[in-house]
Amino acid sequence: MDIEEWEEYRYVAEGIDTFVRELGDSYLKNMVGHVCNTGGKRIRPLLLLLSSEACSASYKNSLDAALAVEMMHSASLVHDDLLDQGLIRRNLPTASEKFGPSQALLCGDFLIAKSIELISPYGEKVIRIFGKACMDMAEGEVLDLQLEEKEFSERDYFDCIYRKTASLFEVSAAIGAYAAGADMSLAKRLGLFGRYLGTAYQIVDDLLEFLKMLEGKESKHESETLIHIYMREMPEEEAVRKTVVCVKEYVHSAKEILGGLDPCSTREKLFRITDYMTLDLLDTAWSKAFSE
Repeated sequence: MDIEEWEEYRYVAEGIDTFVRELGDSYLKNMVGHVCNTGGKRIRPLLLLLSSEACSASYKNSLDAALAVEMMHSASLVHDDLLDQGLIRRNLPTASEKFGPSQALLCGDFLIAKSIELISPYGEKVIRIFGKACMDMAEGEVLDLQLEEKEFSERDYFDCIYRKTASLFEVSAAIGAYAAGADMSLAKRLGLFGRYLGTAYQIVDDLLEFLKMLEGKESKHESETLIHIYMREMPEEEAVRKTVVCVKEYVHSAKEILGGLDPCSTREKLFRITDYMTLDLLDTAWSKAFSE
């Protein structure tokens, strides 16, 4: 599936290009450009725009909010690479490797400040849930770092990945609905869809990293994963199978929510993104891991 051909992707890409271009010839521009244009699929802002369109609003109503989400996500990657001593991301040197840790830290701080500026016109409700998601992301990274101090339980793992990953998926979908003028009930339903998708995506990402199939990323710190937790009580292949079942359950829950939306091309794109971020990756991992 070529997401880059979708008009929503183009809106986000053009918005980011404009932001970077308007930084002028500063040294900061080089860092921001490197961080914001390193080949990511920009799923979170896409979820926001598509959720807004699913509620019958124009992308213009929610584009700045989508850019705010992408800026915050990019900042979190910069800080994540600093914490994990990341060397490579998306087949390119991380910001800390390319520009140094101090400059990378300041670049992340700048992107956070920009995200606050972009989200501020959307009103108190949106600002509050956006801020809460950002705090959750920081708390999730703290939980992740505690791996070195204690043994993670399954409950710890799901709490961690909700905070550091699924919370931003959740708020992206919810903000898209609010930006479209949707009521709280619909916004929460779409937010729950985002939460289920984000959870499934992070489990898949962890599985791919465990199976050494996550290309274009290299770091010195390894996070505790669901597979590691299951392997305390069962063989590796059984742990992988149980992890796959867990992913499919979250995907099913996400799709059930989408099935309650009015049929339209936007809903179909949300279905396609859900598969693209989860089941499609699982199929590839499964065939490679157990083909022999």
